[in-house]
Amino acid sequence: MQSASFGGGCFWCIEAVVQELKGVDKVKSGYMGGSAPGKPTYREVCSGRTGHTEVVQISFDANTISFHDLLTVFMTSHDPTVITKKGDTYGSQYRSVIYYHNESQRVIGEKVINEMDQCYENSIATELCPLKTFYEAESYHQNYYHNNRDQAFCSAVITPKLAKLRKRYSHKLKNT
Repeated sequence: MQSASFGGGCFWCIEAVVQELKGVDKVKSGYMGGSAPGKPTYREVCSGRTGHTEVVQISFDANTISFHDLLTVFMTSHDPTVITKKGDTYGSQYRSVIYYHNESQRVIGEKVINEMDQCYENSIATELCPLKTFYEAESYHQNYYHNNRDQAFCSAVITPKLAKLRKRYSHKLKNT
């Protein structure tokens, strides 16, 4: 198994998307890239004062889904041209970022960002950064969509993202 770490808006959205992909074994929501004494909390991260990003840490089988394909799905499941946005909400914790785990991921990350730059009217704003310490988010953030499908945010934001995913990437999804 290999690992990947991405942030792009709310971690609930990215988590729900990548959990659908063949080859993805585990997905954990958490925080990365900031500084705070001890383990940051959701409240601290949302204050915008810690510099952390909401991210997902993914364990995946590269024989089933490549890092390139995982990144492509990630980049097309949020707006990578806006650094700090979640729906109508803005904040540094929502920035679009790829935390690479090794040199190969860095190179592939650069390649995918360049490929995606050709697909959008605005320039890609996604950052490519070396891996930082991952802090797992509170338990109520894990498997958020699957545990809270009927909540307004899930119905209004995540369910439509998943519908687009299923339409565009049906061949890459579990149980298809």
